[in-house]
Amino acid sequence: MTNQRRASPHMGTLALVLHAHLPFVRHPEHRYHLEENWLFEAVTATYLPLLEVFRNLVKDGVFFRVTMSMSPPLVSMLRDDHLKLRTAAYLDRLLDLAEKEQRRTAGDPTFHRLARFYGDRFGRLKALYDEIRGDLVDGFRRLQDDGFLEVVTVGATHGYLPTIREPAARRAQVQVAAQHYRQHFGRWPRGIWLPECGYTEGIEDVLAEAGIRYFFVDAHGLLLGRPRPPLGTAAPVYTRAGVAAFGRDMESSKQVWSAQEGYPGDAAYRDFYRDIGFDLPMEQIRPYIHPDGIRIHTGLKYFRVTGRVDLAHKEPYDPDLARERAATHAGNFMFNREQQVRWLAKHMDRRPIIVSPYDAELYGHWWFEGPQFLDVLCRKLHFDQDVVKLQTPSEHLEEYPTQALCEISPSSWGEGGFSSVWIDGANDWIYRHQHRAEARMVDLARRFQADCPELTRRALNQAARELLLLQSSDWAFILKTGTATGYAISRVKAHLARFRRLDREIANQRIDEGWLADLERRDNVFPDIDFRVYAS
Repeated sequence: MTNQRRASPHMGTLALVLHAHLPFVRHPEHRYHLEENWLFEAVTATYLPLLEVFRNLVKDGVFFRVTMSMSPPLVSMLRDDHLKLRTAAYLDRLLDLAEKEQRRTAGDPTFHRLARFYGDRFGRLKALYDEIRGDLVDGFRRLQDDGFLEVVTVGATHGYLPTIREPAARRAQVQVAAQHYRQHFGRWPRGIWLPECGYTEGIEDVLAEAGIRYFFVDAHGLLLGRPRPPLGTAAPVYTRAGVAAFGRDMESSKQVWSAQEGYPGDAAYRDFYRDIGFDLPMEQIRPYIHPDGIRIHTGLKYFRVTGRVDLAHKEPYDPDLARERAATHAGNFMFNREQQVRWLAKHMDRRPIIVSPYDAELYGHWWFEGPQFLDVLCRKLHFDQDVVKLQTPSEHLEEYPTQALCEISPSSWGEGGFSSVWIDGANDWIYRHQHRAEARMVDLARRFQADCPELTRRALNQAARELLLLQSSDWAFILKTGTATGYAISRVKAHLARFRRLDREIANQRIDEGWLADLERRDNVFPDIDFRVYAS
């Protein structure tokens, strides 16, 4: 049942935007694959805890409106039967590890209490996962249908649009995403999270063609626009294509993101890096790490941030103290938004909107107490004040259909703010190969769009999948940051090699059906894709 907030004279609104995305990582050919843990960790640390918070707010009669992007790769993985089975097995391993930890720490009151805390937590999350039959997407869809969430889409494979040269290939990233969203959420998307907030001239035309009403940019994308928006980032602007752009509010973002001033750095919060996967002797932890003995994070972390000290000098984590601190920070965040709205409202002819976007994985994965912070914040906004209310971007546009007209400045978020993360000496070699593949895909689509044999059609659709997976911005980001570089390079080379072989076999009409079927089984994203999306 839709929860309606009582009418009240709010002076302004807050748009909380959580961007949920992971690269498409699925390796059924391996019994265990290290990078699949990215999904399992995100499910247990972020997506299940967020769903739990939202469902409890609904149950308690708390009004909230949150905007959440869910990228097509993430949605596909969350609904993939193979990965759902592995996610359930991962949760079972965590429960088993927590039970063993309770036995191991029985003589130590401090750490035994923490082991019990994790046992209770994992048991609760596994029960929720079982209750929804592993379908997190349906859980969030129901919250949207009931009027609490607004789920927006993302580029098909999080391809960084400014680096996609072929107009048809850029269009495909948006059109495929919109179609995929409709299949899983039963409606067309109203908004989109541009991958990495990457904007360049002409993107709004592609969005308008797909029926998308708004997108997000970083603050400088708006503030450096022409003409300069009269209301800064406190109101959206319209592009000439009629699609609205919402700019990130720097003040509210800084309170959460800043490494020096942000809440997650508080000494009471759980430390991310100290994990029993690295602390325990190998004979005790071996069943819960990589089969080859590679130590990894398990999710059982017994220490708090403490301060700028070495990991060996961290102090034990206190969940009760951390919960109190999250409540304090939620109150501080609300107070600051109240003051911000009061000041803005004095200088505007309409209610200001504060747009606060964050990576969803910040809440729970990196900042363990993040979901608790959101829970308390939503409750306090509902019960404790009448200055700020939660609102989605589409609601704001309905309330204020007239906005300033502006040409957005090319921009991105991330270090530098102008694409330097995704076009860098560490990763720029990707794009010459990507651009040739884009041009070739367009040529093939136009050649075969009128009619082609069934096997050729399957090969063309798989070529489109391989190109989309090649375009994922995640590979360039990983190469820039130097984290899992070997894996990122292997993915770029694998998708490029598969695309080139498909191209040759299609051109020569000598398609290896067995090899194609294996590709369709492994790289199975967008099962209903139509290669003709590249033909226009």
